[in-house]
Amino acid sequence: MRVNQLLPTSGTMMASMRSILLLSLTPLTSNFRFDLKIYQNQNLIFINSTKASYIKSCGEKSPLSKRRMGTKNICLLVLCLLFVIASIVDADTSPVTVKKIKGKESFWDFKSFIIASTIYQPLGFGTTGNKTTQMKEIAAFLAHIGSQTSCGYGVATGGPTAWGLCYNREMSPNQDYCDESYKYTYPCAPGADYYGRGALPIYWNYNYGYIGDCLHVDLLNHPEYIEQNATLAFQAAMFQWITPLKKGQPSAHDAMVGNWKPTKNDTLSHRTPGFGLTMNILYGERVCGKGDIDDMNTIVTHYLYYLDLMGIGREEAGAHDVLTCADQKVFNPSAPKKAASSRGLVV
Repeated sequence: MRVNQLLPTSGTMMASMRSILLLSLTPLTSNFRFDLKIYQNQNLIFINSTKASYIKSCGEKSPLSKRRMGTKNICLLVLCLLFVIASIVDADTSPVTVKKIKGKESFWDFKSFIIASTIYQPLGFGTTGNKTTQMKEIAAFLAHIGSQTSCGYGVATGGPTAWGLCYNREMSPNQDYCDESYKYTYPCAPGADYYGRGALPIYWNYNYGYIGDCLHVDLLNHPEYIEQNATLAFQAAMFQWITPLKKGQPSAHDAMVGNWKPTKNDTLSHRTPGFGLTMNILYGERVCGKGDIDDMNTIVTHYLYYLDLMGIGREEAGAHDVLTCADQKVFNPSAPKKAASSRGLVV
């Protein structure tokens, strides 16, 4: 028996369950302040919860010393994730376990997600706007990491949406993703391979170097840390989500929660705030501006799945031009020589 068979399906029962969980979580989160400084110890990331501090992002300080994490914000994020986790784990397993593969516990776990999210919640991750906006952002983020790590396929039990957060690395890399043109800024480390790793997979030496700098972890020399530490992998994905990664474009977070306003050029390029734009930001020409292709539709399907699963409903997804990037002009097209092989952010 699976837990998703026991989840309430009516709106009243779902609301009732949310209220019970909110009440039970409030004592754990009230008057709690987070130290946002990251510590690395034997490839593990710890967050010190004894004092307030700041997160240092690529040389810029974001002062958070006087900001409290609102109780309702923590509860809402935990609540959203509890419903998602409950739908994909076996009834006799801990809710920490996201997926089991061949009898082994998955790399991805609930605790790691929550620890990583404490860094980004004060910056707006899952805590911006009203309740619906917050839940839609979480659904959108889960849709991206679920679709990019899925080991499901069309005829798999439960369909492809039931198998997200499965892989944590590219399974059959055909190159080492070392770009020697960055040898003065992010030189490739001897023996290191920069194939895709993580919840939002990171490719290429320059991307590992840049994200490592921002997270204060030596990913350039040790890209393997991403596939060894789920908390760090989630942190890297959330960083990519909430940070504008390329010149002239917003973050996926800002596109999703309505912080970004399109210019006249954006409007002419059919770029509209919403889920479709997050695909444009994260994947560019790989999935956008090509019509309703399978790669794009798979990601959209995951988003609709999570909207339904979290009780929001797919009717909140928006019209086709908001939901997809089928007709959007990409922000920053790749150079011709890299168009076929470059993935992920480019700094």
